[in-house]
Amino acid sequence: MDFDDYQLNAKTTAIYPKQLNGGIYYAAIGLAGEVGELLNKIKKIARDNAPVDTEALKEEMGDALWYLSQIATELGISMSEVAEANLNKLKDRKQRGVISGSGDKR
Repeated sequence: MDFDDYQLNAKTTAIYPKQLNGGIYYAAIGLAGEVGELLNKIKKIARDNAPVDTEALKEEMGDALWYLSQIATELGISMSEVAEANLNKLKDRKQRGVISGSGDKR
């Protein structure tokens, strides 16, 4: 499955309040919550020196991906556009030797 297929299928499961600028706020807050859940699981692995539960982490990453795709959908941007733009940005930074720096505009 590619990103755009995922995005189209994910959209069919989006049942949330569409007010507040088309639901972008709901999706953004949901993304933050899912990333928090992912980080909490990773924190507990580190804290308890526990084995990595890849299935649980995959589930949380999938939930975060769903919300991210909903933000893109609400903005009228395809997930393939997001992925391609990100890779192009990173390749450019690598070529210019600033990939390990900090700041958005490097």
